[in-house]
Amino acid sequence: MAITQAMCTSFKIALLDGEMDFSSNTSQTFKIALYTNAATLNEATEVYTTSNEVVGTNYTAGGQAIIVSTAPTDGGSGTTAFLSFKQSGAAADTVTWTDATITARGALIYKVGGTTPAIAVLDFGADKTSTAGDFQVQFPAANATNAIVRIATP
Repeated sequence: MAITQAMCTSFKIALLDGEMDFSSNTSQTFKIALYTNAATLNEATEVYTTSNEVVGTNYTAGGQAIIVSTAPTDGGSGTTAFLSFKQSGAAADTVTWTDATITARGALIYKVGGTTPAIAVLDFGADKTSTAGDFQVQFPAANATNAIVRIATP
């Protein structure tokens, strides 16, 4: 089993089909779910799955709701469009499971509703654990080089 960081092909198709709306006035809901090292997640992941999703104290199946923290922009780059996410009410581009006892190897960002298309797979590089503490996912800087979702000219 392996988790490979990637932008999911299902996301690219959903973009071209007009199924994704990341504007600030969107009625769409997005979530981030955590997975164990037994999960297989990669660019071919099509939808949210409960298979090998984390189970633990203060973690609910399906993960946390997230919002777009940086609306789609090119940030002045002229060639790369990007956006980022965060937990509603969070000061920075983070998602936190409070007072959680969990171990996760990666995460899946997905759209809620319809077919729950997968957007991106995050690989933490190793198992990350919290024991009765905060488990936090920190998204990279929201810019054309680092943002979690980027579409660039090859």
